[in-house]
Amino acid sequence: MSTSPTNPGAAPAIVITGASAGIGRALACEFAKRGWRLGLAARRLDALEALRDELHSQPASRATQIELLQLDVDDEDTVAPRLTTLFDALGSVEVVVVNAGINALSSVGRGELDTERRILRTNLLGAIATVDAAAALFMPQRRGHIVAIASVAAKVAVPRQAAYCASKAGLAQYMNSARIELSRHGVTVGTLLPGFVVTDIMPNIGKYPFAIPADVAARDMARAIIRRQRTAFIPAFPWRWVHPLLNLLPPSLWRRLG
Repeated sequence: MSTSPTNPGAAPAIVITGASAGIGRALACEFAKRGWRLGLAARRLDALEALRDELHSQPASRATQIELLQLDVDDEDTVAPRLTTLFDALGSVEVVVVNAGINALSSVGRGELDTERRILRTNLLGAIATVDAAAALFMPQRRGHIVAIASVAAKVAVPRQAAYCASKAGLAQYMNSARIELSRHGVTVGTLLPGFVVTDIMPNIGKYPFAIPADVAARDMARAIIRRQRTAFIPAFPWRWVHPLLNLLPPSLWRRLG
């Protein structure tokens, strides 16, 4: 844990898991520009420290407080107590973004269960552990917003991404159930469905249709989070209309894209 000079209550606070790279890092930068206080969690503390130093040095960053937490969501039993320490350090938290995730190519019928198990553990079980911990912290306060970063892959079958698609579909459905359960406790739930975002999580993703940079995706995500949208495709155009059509693509075209 690393604490910066604070001014509690001066700005809303957001906790982001998987904040050391990719979408999580881009979201941290976007909310820093908006003046939010940040709680950043990831497995790599050195990467978080570098991000904190970068944010402090950027004139565009208006974050008054940045707290860091080394967190491995694969160790599900530690998520709740670790997240509690981050809440305590921030003093108050308005939003938790459940973003930590991994990806890897795998093929059905090739005996690659170890790879698929790792994807499901991080993207689904680790995410569920984070949602559960955030909900337990928000419910007594009767406020708070929990956002899961799912994927268009929750809606679209992508070859050699079966485990990833399954993990994101499972997470999206879990959030749908959580939304119903938590509504009576004053806690809101959102699910973001980004399309192809250029990050290190998947090689050559820039060749896929409608791929966008992470900072562009983060701007759209921030707007959806602040508006507390229940579900949002990122970007809305074209994914809201195009995603059903992708399931009709012939295997030969998918092979060409891969």
